[in-house]
Amino acid sequence: MFYSIEDNLITLRIKVQPNASRSEISGLYGDDAVKIRVAAPAVEGAANKELIKFLSKKFKVSKSSIELISGQSSKIKLVRLALSEQLKKIIEDLESGR
Repeated sequence: MFYSIEDNLITLRIKVQPNASRSEISGLYGDDAVKIRVAAPAVEGAANKELIKFLSKKFKVSKSSIELISGQSSKIKLVRLALSEQLKKIIEDLESGR
């Protein structure tokens, strides 16, 4: 499973692909991660910053409420953030293959 929910927080397992032409969710990566392409290189934390900025806009949560739990220098990351209605909808879409 690519996510876990505890209280009103969700932890997402994310496979990040840096150097994309634009930042976007590109689907599931196997069964245990969401693949997100980010428009930033994997240099000096730029991809991590772009990932947090993208998640903040996409899920309508503040950047400060997004916590990078693990994977600071890895392509597989664990991210914890508040569970929003937009995030619930995207998870439903990913699980149903849309």
